[in-house]
Parts: sequence; C-alpha cells; structure tokens
Amino acid sequence: MRPLVRTLLKGSLKQIRHIAAVRQTEARGLVAEVYAQARREFGVVAPPLALHSPAPETLAASWLLLRETLLAEGRVSRAAKEAVAAAVSRANDCPYCVEVHEAKLATLSGTGDHTALTDWARRSGGFPAAGGGPLPFDAAQAPEILGTAVTFHYLNRMVRLFLPDSPVPDAAPAAGRAPVMRMVARAMRPDTTTTVVPGASLGLLPEAPLPAGLDWAKPGPAVAGALARAVASVDVAAERWVPEAVRALLHAELAVHDGAAPGPSRAWLDTATAPLAAGHLPAARLALLIALNPHQITDADIARFRAAHPTDRELVELASWAALTAAVRTGARLGGSARPTTPATR
Repeated sequence: MRPLVRTLLKGSLKQIRHIAAVRQTEARGLVAEVYAQARREFGVVAPPLALHSPAPETLAASWLLLRETLLAEGRVSRAAKEAVAAAVSRANDCPYCVEVHEAKLATLSGTGDHTALTDWARRSGGFPAAGGGPLPFDAAQAPEILGTAVTFHYLNRMVRLFLPDSPVPDAAPAAGRAPVMRMVARAMRPDTTTTVVPGASLGLLPEAPLPAGLDWAKPGPAVAGALARAVASVDVAAERWVPEAVRALLHAELAVHDGAAPGPSRAWLDTATAPLAAGHLPAARLALLIALNPHQITDADIARFRAAHPTDRELVELASWAALTAAVRTGARLGGSARPTTPATR
C-alpha cells in the first residue's frame, strides 16, 4: 500500500490536463515561493494548486485562498473546515475534491458533529443562499467558514476543468482506494516544526481592497486580506487581455443567475453569447461554462479557445478569473442571506 501512496504523490502532477504544470525542480521566483510554502505547510504541492503554476500570480492567489481559509489556525477547527470543503465539493459534484477532503476529515480526531454545517454547505451554491434562516456559525467564525466555502466554490470549478474524477489511478483496486486516500490525507499536514500562522502568505501579493459583498470577512484580517489580494490579482491578469465585452457578459450573466446550473442543453450558452463578435466567442463561451456549468465543458471548447489563445498562462488566467468571479458572487450572496447564530462548529 505505501509504495502506491508514494507513487501517487510523486506522479500526481501528471494527472493535470490541458496545461503543463511547472515541476517542482524547475520552479523559480514566485512559483518557487508558493511551492516551498505549500510543501512546508500543506505537506504536498497538490495538483489543484499546481495546475495554476503557468500563471504565477494566479498560483499565489489560489494558495492565499487555500492557506488562509482552510489551513491557517484560527477560531474554527480544521475538521469543521474540512467538512465544509467536502460538502461544498459534493454540492458542486466535484468527486476529486470530495474524495480528498472526506479522506482528510476521516484522519482528524475528535471531529464532532458537523451536520448543521455540512447541510448548510451543501446548499451554499443555491439561491436563496443555503435556504435562508440563521447561519450555523457566529460572526467571528464567518471569515473562516464562509472563506472556505468561497475557496471551494472556486477550486471545484478549476478541478473539474483540469483534473480527473479521482486522485487515485483507475487501475487501483476498489477495496484499496479508501485506505490509500487516508494515507495520502495524512501526508497533507504541516512539517512537524511548522505552525500555519494566519496571514503569513499575504506578502506574496500586493495589498488590495476587499471586494463588495464580502464584509463578513472583516473580523478575520488574514482571510479578508487573502480574498482581497487574490481577487485583485486574478482580475488584473484578466484585464490585461480578456476583452471587456467578455468580462461584462460574465458579470451580467452572474447577476441574473440563481445558483442552479443552466441546462440540460447548451442552448443557454448560444443565447448568452449571441451579441458578441465572433472573435470574442471562444473566451466568452469557455468563461461562462466555467462559471455556470463546468460539467458542460468539452474538449472542443478548449480547442477553440486554444486556437485563439494558445498559451497555458492564458487558459489558467481565464479559468481562474471566471471561477473566482462566480465564487465571490456566491460568497456575497451567502454572507447577505441570513444572520449568524452561535453553534458549536469545532
């Protein structure tokens, strides 16, 4: 079993589709800084993080989100946050993330009963957000809980595009999958002498204002800083080359989106993009699919985008911008949908 785990961890970056991730031995500059922090504080450079590596600032943004919400020590236990991560991933039908984070939760002792929290998290993509009513956490816990939900609404979209349905190879015996995943999950931990102190990653990106609608993050300066810097960096990358008409269309579609994935056909996509010039269609169609229904993305969508925008960096930057724009809108809806209460979430 242990050789399989070692092989799985060593070859995990080969699972990444559509782009070539920067290998750890070839990482330089900001990519090397993020990889070093991830190895020290997360135990591994996991594929959901490494898939961002062709765009260094986007990689740093994804690390800030993951580290400051899920990993950093704070008011909410790692178990409660892993329960949120797994439940959001299940709601978004992201089996890769479900498998990883349910396995991690199973390795944590004294996890407690997170039923109310996971029930809320499973409904967190819909509208009214999470069904209305009191939130199953208090205002002081909101930055970590809501921040984790936003992070996984973001990461689920990226994982659906760039990774397979499971981190375990298809050839692995069915009976061995759960034990393998628990061993992998145990590897996902800080070095024995490392404490994941809130805010220590913020220096990787410039300071920025907190996006509108995310005031619930203010009681947690590290989470607020991560959200602000990540969103600003991802937006700046998109503004460099994504046409304004494409960016305006995504914001307009999200403004009328009720949280349910459009479909089952793709007629909605044709209707939404009909006003655009032909040259804008590959980026616009892919951005809308990533934000609103990543399950409908096809290889042809990727090929059409790559014909117009051939670099890995462009694909990662477009995907990250679309995914994070959708996730932040969900976060704004979540924070404004109900008043917090004071349950036990540890």
